[in-house]
Amino acid sequence: MTPSLAEEINVAITAAREAAQIVLSVYQRDFDVDHKARNEPVTQADRRANAFLVQRLSGAFPADGIVAEESVPSPEVLAEQVSRERVWFVDPLDGTKEFIARNGEFSVMIGLTVRGRPVLGVVAQPAFGSVAVGVVGQGAWLLAPDGTKTPLRVSDQDRVDACTVILSRSHLSLPLQRIVDALRPAARVACGSVGVKATRIAQRQADVYVNPHQPGGAKLWDGCAPDAILVAAGGRTSDLSGIPVDYATTTLELVGGFLATNGRLHDEVLATARRVLDEA
Repeated sequence: MTPSLAEEINVAITAAREAAQIVLSVYQRDFDVDHKARNEPVTQADRRANAFLVQRLSGAFPADGIVAEESVPSPEVLAEQVSRERVWFVDPLDGTKEFIARNGEFSVMIGLTVRGRPVLGVVAQPAFGSVAVGVVGQGAWLLAPDGTKTPLRVSDQDRVDACTVILSRSHLSLPLQRIVDALRPAARVACGSVGVKATRIAQRQADVYVNPHQPGGAKLWDGCAPDAILVAAGGRTSDLSGIPVDYATTTLELVGGFLATNGRLHDEVLATARRVLDEA
């Protein structure tokens, strides 16, 4: 049973909201775009929110490890951080490409793991003022800008041919296209940010999110908070071999890929994805 985590929930929600304001302060004016790698843009919003969140979480929970996208430590320090019983994974701006495109589909994500498994996830959407929260074993909810709290629960859809698959807007790889074509869902919806996608599945606006691994693709901080929220909302997550993602690792990429569903569709989607990837 997950402990109450009352203090952790409060700190994470407050920190995510404050980081969202930092992100918005950059979003609402002109800003420069740099690149960490060939296809990985980064902005002042990423860096400022990252520094704030690391400082806030380390100050509140000094015994915990922290792995944040814009301040990944040396391999030795990273190994020490992820070996701790509790580790926070921080993506200060998930959906940087959408942030740059100014379409609103980006988020601030904070996830907490205990012994490698997500227990708490917070995803703030700065452009809309909402915050999704999930505590595994206790439930998930959405906080509106006015403070209204709405429970989150995944859909009961049990037919793949009637489901909605939510897709990446910026990372539509050929393997992903082949998997979705093979699923033949009723609808496909493009969306930025893993956090926004997870929230929409928890809101019953979609049923399936699949992300096969590609070099330089999704990392641990992309999966952690969405993982906790989806499971807390009654969904299911795994890699594309069906194994729950282990976050107690120094391999930052989600090398097994990532699958998030309403639970009822998981096994069928997983089998289709495996067949398509094996045939490639």
